[in-house]
Amino acid sequence: MISVLIADDESIVLEGLKCILDWKELGFYIIGEAKNGEDALEKLNILQPDLALLDIRMPKLHGTDVIKMARQAGYKGHFIILSGYSDFKYAQTALHLGVDFYLTKPIDEDELTDAILEVKALIESEYHHKNAMLQYREKAKDSILTDLLNGSGNFHTLDLSDFYLTAPVYQVIIAEKYNQDVFPAVYNISDLLKSTRQDRQDPYIDSVMQDGRSITLLKGDFTLRRFENMLNHYKQTVQKGSPLDSLFITYGRPVYKLEDICQSYEDARKLMDRRFFCGNNQHILSFESMHDQIQCTYSIQSADALNLHQIFTDYIQSKNKRMIAETLHTLEYNLYYAKEDITTIKHYLTDIYLQIKQTISHIYHKTDIPFPTNTFVISLIENKYFLYDIIMFFSEQFEIIMNAIGHSTNENVLDDILYYIDHNYHENIKLENIAHLFGYNSGYLGKLFYKKSGGGYNTYLDQARIRESKKLLLNNDLKVYEVANQVGYKSVDYFHKKFKKYVGMSPAEYRKNKSD
Repeated sequence: MISVLIADDESIVLEGLKCILDWKELGFYIIGEAKNGEDALEKLNILQPDLALLDIRMPKLHGTDVIKMARQAGYKGHFIILSGYSDFKYAQTALHLGVDFYLTKPIDEDELTDAILEVKALIESEYHHKNAMLQYREKAKDSILTDLLNGSGNFHTLDLSDFYLTAPVYQVIIAEKYNQDVFPAVYNISDLLKSTRQDRQDPYIDSVMQDGRSITLLKGDFTLRRFENMLNHYKQTVQKGSPLDSLFITYGRPVYKLEDICQSYEDARKLMDRRFFCGNNQHILSFESMHDQIQCTYSIQSADALNLHQIFTDYIQSKNKRMIAETLHTLEYNLYYAKEDITTIKHYLTDIYLQIKQTISHIYHKTDIPFPTNTFVISLIENKYFLYDIIMFFSEQFEIIMNAIGHSTNENVLDDILYYIDHNYHENIKLENIAHLFGYNSGYLGKLFYKKSGGGYNTYLDQARIRESKKLLLNNDLKVYEVANQVGYKSVDYFHKKFKKYVGMSPAEYRKNKSD
C-alpha cells in the first residue's frame, strides 16, 4: 500500500478529499492530514509519505514554501497541488519544485483519479528500480568483499564511500557452528554485534557466506570496540544455550589499509584450520595465538603408528592405566606441533587404533571383546572435529578392552604379569621389558617369580611356549621349525633342546607317539 498525506486549511475540503475516492481500492492509505503549512511540513518530514495532496494557499506557510523546505530537508516523495487559482506563475513554481500535477478547485473526481493512478504508476516504478538497485548493490558488495578478502581487484575505480569502505581500521572475523551436528547455528556475528534486533542494516558490518562459514568485515573503531566488548562479555559467561555456545569464532589482526584486509582474513582462516587442536568448550581463537608463532617441528613417520600400536597394546595387556594416560597425552602434545594437515593426522590415528584392534583380536581370539567395526572407527575419527575427542575415544576403548581381557583370578599384579606372558609367549619378551610395562624393578620382579611359581622368569616363559607347542605338534600340517617359530623360538635347534628338557623327548618323537 502507498501512503498519502492530505493537507488543506478548509475542513470541508479536507473531509471531501478523504471521501471522494476509494483510497484503499486504488492501493493507498491515508497516513496523516494537516490544516496549515507548518503542520504539513512537520508531518512530511516525520511521516515521509509516498504522496502529498497539498493546497497551494494555507495559513502559516505557503504551499510552494512547504514543498521547497521539504525538498531541502531530503523529502523525495511526490506532490499533487490543489489550488483555487489557475495562475500560471503558481503552476510554474510548483512544477519547478518537482510537483507531478497542478489541479484547480473544484476538484474533478475523474481528473483526480487519473492523476492519482499516474502517480501510483510512477511510485511503483521507482520501487522496482530501487529494489533492483538494492539487489545489484548487495551483489556488488558481496563481490567487492570477496575481492577484498582475497587481496584481488582494483578498488581505486570505486566510490568507496558508497560501500562504507573509508574506515580508519578493519578486522575480519570467521564464524561457523560450534557443534557441526546441529543445524543451523542459532546466532551469527552480525546479530550479536547489532544493538537491537531491528538494526538490520549496519553499514559498518559486512558479511558473506563461504563454505558454510560466515565471514564478517568490521569497519571503524566503534564497531571493533563493540566486538571486543562482546567477546569480553561472553568469555565470562559462556554457558549452555548462550549465544556464543552455538559458534566457533576466529578473528585476525586489525589493519589500517583497504589492501591489508586480506591479511586479517588470512589470520582468521589459518586460525580456523587450528580448530581441531582446541580444548573442550573452547569457542574463540584470536590473532594473538597465530599458528605461525607455533613451531610445528613434529613430523609423523611411517613407523610411528606401528611403534605406538605396540606400546599401547603392551600397556593395555599390562593394564597400566597410568602409562596409557601418559602416552595418550604425549601423542596429543606431539600432534599439536605436527607439520601434517588434519586429514593426515586423522588417518594416522585411525591406523594406530586399527592395528591395536587387529593385534588384540589375534592374541585374545577366544575372548569376546566388543570392538566397533573398522568402518565405524574410520567414520567416527574422520568426522570428529577435535583432537581431544579422538584421544577420549582411544581412552574409552582401551578401558573397554582391559575390562574384556581381564580374568577372575586377578588377585595381584603378578597374576596380571603371568596372564600377559600366557598371551604373548610368541614374542621376544624379556623380564626387563615386562618390568617396565608393569612398573616394577626387574630384579625385584625376578624374585617374585621364584616365590610365586617356584622357578625363574625364563623357566615360566619356556613352559608356556612348550605347552603351546605340544598343541601345535598335533597338527601334522605344520613342520617342526614352523611350530618353533610360532611359539617364539627363532632357532629350531634351541627349540629341540628346550622341548626335550621339559617333555623328555624330541618334538618329532612327541608327535609320533601322539599319532599312534
